[in-house]
Amino acid sequence: MAMSNLYFHFPFCKQACHYCNFHFSTNQKGIDQMWGAMQRELELRSDEVNDPLESIYFGGGSPSLLPHDKIIQLLGQVRTQFSLQEQLEVTLEVNPDDVTQKYLRELKQAGVNRLSLGIQSFHEKDLRLMNRAHSQEQAFNALKWVSQVFTNFSVDLIYGMPNSTMEEWEENLHRLMEFNPPHLSTYALTVEEKTVLHHQVENGSVPLLEEEEVKAQYDFLVKKLEALGYVNYEFSNFGKEGFFSVNNQNYWNGKPYIGIGPSAHSYDGSSSRSWNVSNNHKYLSTIENGTLEREAEILSTKDQYNEYVMTGLRKIEGISLDHVKHTFGNMYAAYMEAQVTRHLEERNFFWDGDFLKITPKAKFLSDGLAADLFKI
Repeated sequence: MAMSNLYFHFPFCKQACHYCNFHFSTNQKGIDQMWGAMQRELELRSDEVNDPLESIYFGGGSPSLLPHDKIIQLLGQVRTQFSLQEQLEVTLEVNPDDVTQKYLRELKQAGVNRLSLGIQSFHEKDLRLMNRAHSQEQAFNALKWVSQVFTNFSVDLIYGMPNSTMEEWEENLHRLMEFNPPHLSTYALTVEEKTVLHHQVENGSVPLLEEEEVKAQYDFLVKKLEALGYVNYEFSNFGKEGFFSVNNQNYWNGKPYIGIGPSAHSYDGSSSRSWNVSNNHKYLSTIENGTLEREAEILSTKDQYNEYVMTGLRKIEGISLDHVKHTFGNMYAAYMEAQVTRHLEERNFFWDGDFLKITPKAKFLSDGLAADLFKI
């Protein structure tokens, strides 16, 4: 099976961010044991990869809690087990409070060539509301040091924060642009079930913004960044030419990936998706026995079509009618053309040759518009 991406899910954090529903633990006692288990999983699954890897991504959790020697060890194992593309992208997600100049130099020496820096906001009130572990000052220092050591890095920001104003959002972007990051990932604050934020919203202690206010922040973001030469190559992502994320693009383009660690997902590039057990203890005990506990699903043609529409419409390239016809059949192509008619009239979509794209005015509605083209 061909694989082009390798993803490591490191499931430990210093503290729980109030909006996060990813799998993690704040008990860091088992870090060494987990690291050993992930190395073992990599060995167990080495036959799943035939093609050279294009991207290695350390996510979590907080992989920046890892000392650099552990990363050197793991990347060494990857080089032994797999063939690698010459232009390999190696990304590590970093929290501002973990950043020191020494650690950044060590990461670079270890073979990491791209960082994703989780700033989220420069406003202290936002950071406290989210229960982020870093302060405003740490955010500035981290950015300054990262931009000095790494050419290729990305910054995460969250818009649509409760009680936020357009002025505060503009200030966030203004402060960030002083460091001229080559890439940005921006996300609307989402309230996920079973999170502290969900509880706070339910009991009325945290009031959410109206959707029009969130949209206004997104529209300002797009306008501001495009004026500065960034390409909005996917709904949430902006990059300077030459700095688009290989990992993200491969994911949106349906390329295969392999996920290592508890709760990590894998995909074979066509119809099979699987995910590891979301429990650290179970993950560790099964790996120790030389087995893996994971679930799998086979995607039907309908699932594959819906997924292509959903990820494709978020990208600047849009979705190809020709691709739909050849991959899923004439029935799906005809269905898509019929579903899109009303939206063409309302100027939510437009055809660019064979490609269906979302108009700038409707960009904020991307996911809802995609759902209208889904086959049910």
